[in-house]
Amino acid sequence: MITIVDYGLGNVQAFANIYKRLDVPVAFAKTANDLTGATHIVLPGVGAFDWAMERLEASGMRTTLDRLVLEEGKHVLGICVGMQMMARRSDEGSAAGLGWFDAEVKRFDEAHIQGRTHLPHMGWNDVHPLDTLDLFQEMGPDVRFYFLHSYYFAPNDSGNVLALADYGDRFACAVRHQNIYGVQFHPEKSHSWGIQLLKNFARL
Repeated sequence: MITIVDYGLGNVQAFANIYKRLDVPVAFAKTANDLTGATHIVLPGVGAFDWAMERLEASGMRTTLDRLVLEEGKHVLGICVGMQMMARRSDEGSAAGLGWFDAEVKRFDEAHIQGRTHLPHMGWNDVHPLDTLDLFQEMGPDVRFYFLHSYYFAPNDSGNVLALADYGDRFACAVRHQNIYGVQFHPEKSHSWGIQLLKNFARL
């Protein structure tokens, strides 16, 4: 069962609508008990890092998510701030992250970004998968996704990087560690590429 974590951040209905079109059953989790039966977990997120961590902690789902992901090996996909929360910390705030990756979240260096509009990184951008298995199956050579962020995910282990994008410098826009996946872009806003990625996640 695809279970979407609904802690008040992110357009959870957009993910549900895509999975409905794909004929994939979906459930929403607002409490720890709602996570029962989850085989694949989608963790969306928008806004500031500290606020997102605070909302997740307040939902009462943090401990159960840790158990499902770290102990039981359930597949999880973090999206945008949901991906950033999987790091240990963020330049955006002072709260500790989930720590599912040995990584931190850093602010883009605007001195390296060309053009008048620097941050946030907003709009469509090319994505360069390093592995066409898992999330990036059946997408073809020209892959583009929609982004909206001012901070990027910086894993300490380069082996965790699943795809790269460019915004001044190259940065990890998709990561993987065993059963844990994260994408900085918004698949729910990325048309056919996003639909295919969510479909691929459901197949894992």
